[in-house]
Amino acid sequence: MCTGKCAKFIGIALYPLCVVSVVANVILFFPGWQTEPVTMPGEQMTPEVLYLGGIIGGGILVLIPAIHIQATGREGCCNNRCGMFLSIIFAAIGVVGSLYGFVLSVVGMVKGPQCQYRPLKNLTDLVWGRPFNSELENFNEDNYLFNKDLWSTCKYPQDVVEFNIILFSIVLASTGISLILCTIQMLNGLFGCLCGTCRKDKE
Repeated sequence: MCTGKCAKFIGIALYPLCVVSVVANVILFFPGWQTEPVTMPGEQMTPEVLYLGGIIGGGILVLIPAIHIQATGREGCCNNRCGMFLSIIFAAIGVVGSLYGFVLSVVGMVKGPQCQYRPLKNLTDLVWGRPFNSELENFNEDNYLFNKDLWSTCKYPQDVVEFNIILFSIVLASTGISLILCTIQMLNGLFGCLCGTCRKDKE
């Protein structure tokens, strides 16, 4: 496959990944399908959701490179060495955006969701916090991600743990694939810049 066709394929493949990443991040604003947390984001919203890793990182910062990368693969003024050189720069922006969304997703999953739970020192009142982060040492050495019995620690929003794990996993997967594709395009752009795009000269 010549570098021009490869760029076109990568550009097209990035579009659905952008959409998936943005949609997953938007849904994360409504943990457990509840609307109350979004009205009090500072207290009830998981911080990594507010950093917009899926919207800015996996969405905007990947969509803009995707448009140029796809244009690089089409016949015309972009399908040349200069266009390939520019695609390297745009792909690098995509790498940064994907990495941003990827890292935030990992952190969001590791620290767990913001939810209402009963602290171990106070078994009567429910408080807002991140029980799997602030009281991690109290859960022995078990990681809540692999111990479903601990998920009931979060009382509200209902099923917020599964909700966060699933959606952060979607953002993680989409940004991870975007990261790989943008990295490949950086290499593809380098080859295209040095060797040409395999475009046939028209008489």
